[in-house]
Order: sequence, then C-alpha cells, then structure tokens
Amino acid sequence: MKRFGAVAVLTLVLLSACSGSDSSSEQIQGTTATTAAPYRSDVYDSRDHWLCLPDKTEDPCHEALDTTVIEADGSTSIETHEIASDPPVDCFYVYPTISSDEAMNSDLDAGSEEAATIQSQAARLSSQCRVFAPVYRQVTLAVITGGGAGLQGDRAEAGNIAYADVVDAWRWYMANENHGRGVVLIGHSQGSGHLNRLIREEIDPNEQVRSQLVGAYLLGSTVRVPAGEDVGGDFQNVPLCAREAQTGCVVTYASFRSTSPPPANSFFGRPRDGGEGIAGCVNPASPSGGSSELHAYFPASAADDPNVSTRWVSFPGLITAECLEQGEFSYLNVTVHGDPSDPRVDDIPGDLTPEWGLHLVDVNLAMGDIVAMVGQQAAAFAN
Repeated sequence: MKRFGAVAVLTLVLLSACSGSDSSSEQIQGTTATTAAPYRSDVYDSRDHWLCLPDKTEDPCHEALDTTVIEADGSTSIETHEIASDPPVDCFYVYPTISSDEAMNSDLDAGSEEAATIQSQAARLSSQCRVFAPVYRQVTLAVITGGGAGLQGDRAEAGNIAYADVVDAWRWYMANENHGRGVVLIGHSQGSGHLNRLIREEIDPNEQVRSQLVGAYLLGSTVRVPAGEDVGGDFQNVPLCAREAQTGCVVTYASFRSTSPPPANSFFGRPRDGGEGIAGCVNPASPSGGSSELHAYFPASAADDPNVSTRWVSFPGLITAECLEQGEFSYLNVTVHGDPSDPRVDDIPGDLTPEWGLHLVDVNLAMGDIVAMVGQQAAAFAN
C-alpha cells in the first residue's frame, strides 16, 4: 500500500480553561468601538502577544499557503491562496494544546508550535476575514498527557488562567478592533473549550454581541445539545448550523475513521461529564446532513512525493464524511477512498490511538469546507 509521510503533531488536547495578566512593551494603537466601553489590556495592548493581526505582514497568517492538488490519476495543479484586501467580517482564533512548556501553563512567548498550528488551522481564513489570533497561557501538553508528574498546581486553576487570557483578548478585540463588524470564532480542542465558555458567558446572553456572531467553529471538542434538538444544552440562543449560509450558529464535530469508530473509552463524541444530551455534530461540507466529499489540506509530507514543491497538498475525492449517531456517540464519520491501483497515496495522516480518533487532523480534514462556509456566512451577514 502507498503510505503517507510523517505529519507534525498539530495538537494533543482537550479541556476548557481561564485567567491572566502580564506586562508588555510595544503598544497597539486602537480606537474604541462605539458599541463598547474603553478597554485596555496589560497583555493584548502589545503586538507581541498576537500571533496574527490584520496589519502584521510577517506572521503565520501571511505565509505561503499555495497548495499542490493531486488528482487520482496523479496529475497535479497549483491552487494559490490570496488574502482578502477588504473582507466583510473578522475571525477570532484560539489554538489547541500545543505548548511543550514545562509548567502548568505556557508562557506568553509563542514558539514554532503555535505558529505552525495557526498556519494549518486558521491562516486560510484570511481569504474571507481579518484574522485575530492571540497568544495565551494555555494548559500545557505536560498537564494533559500526564507527562508532567512533577508539576505542582491545581489543574482547574490552570484552566482558569488560560481562559482569562482568551477573554481578555476577546474584550480587547471587541473594544478596539471590532467596530460593530461581524465575527467568526474558530478553535480546536482546548481552544474550542475556551470558546465554548466564551460563547456561554460573553455572547449567548448578550443580544447585541450575539447579533454580530457570523458563525462559530468549535472543532475537536463537545458542544452539548438535547437529543433531537439544535439549541439548548451548552447554549440557550446559539443553535447548531443546518445550512451553509446560516449565520449566528455553530459547526462542531469530532472525527473518527469509518473503520475505527469511537470506543467505549473515547475522549470525544459525547458530553464529557456523562450528563444529559448528546455531542452536536455538523459537517461543514454538508450542514444539512448526509455524506459529502471533504476538501482537506495536509502538510506536503502527506503526499510522499519528492516532486511536490508547495508546503501543502490536497487530494480531491479521497475523503468523504458524514455525521453519525451510534449509541451514546455523535461524531464525524470519515471514509478514506484509497485506491492501490492509482499513483497517489491511499491514506491520510492523523491517527493516535482509538480513543483520540482523527483528533490531530480534525481541522485539516475540512479546512477547505470551513473556508467556503465562512465565505457564505460572511456574504449572508453582509446582506
């Protein structure tokens, strides 16, 4: 069988989180939005604590995203990426657990892990929106994987420290950059957990802010809804999305191979506390339901082809997916249509253990579909 090359670990993750403050040097000049009270942040007034900002030209959201498209017959073409010059909406992105700092919480100095993950999970959205991506003191890999046995501290408080940074960045953005614009939220894993709480506390109860929500993409995590319903559970006013151009709604899923559905001890696909309701599942390639081809993007190593000159590859027709409910689990069921008789790879990267499913590539699997849906939502919001 033709195999894929190694792929960098994009995350590892879970949880929710919360809290933070730090001093900073270089200040961002911003004008307070007319709909928000003046807000200053000891952390986010500094450009140093934003991985992506619309006016930063040297950040992960401005690096090359051109992609080699490899068809089933082995033919290739180059798909170029263009940053929108005047997009109608903004995107606010919170990255997953990727910090290897040896502490309960990461520091505020972003490394290559954060940059690589943002480029993989959020930078393509620059074709549809202005991207804002704060650095935050997340709960580290050492805590979540149990590798930091010598760490001293309260895990819940570490989560609170991380979340408070996210909320601080959000409030800074709303007061200084939003100016009444529509906004898309996107996160993965731990980042999704923080955004879930942000929606519950800052958006869902506030009709004005809720009216500015273009969409939320809470991936690789759980959004609880009552069985058979699209709203309730985690959010009282923000529903799951049911069509491409619907605004003010949530796309969420955890992905598993069709050949390896969630086991009984799965980390994803159901409410984590065992309470009432189910995990919501919305396929961004087909929000109304059914199976659809996914427009995935993977690192070039996944092609296992030395002739690929771009940093990214895409394989049309290789992957389909649909949301399934199976027992207590609700998840994105991913089928890989590899063909040993054709010249391209037969499989995709992203596996860890059965409990994790395809968690590492939750976002990669549907990145093109997410970008397209954000574009449709932005157009609908603008009209």
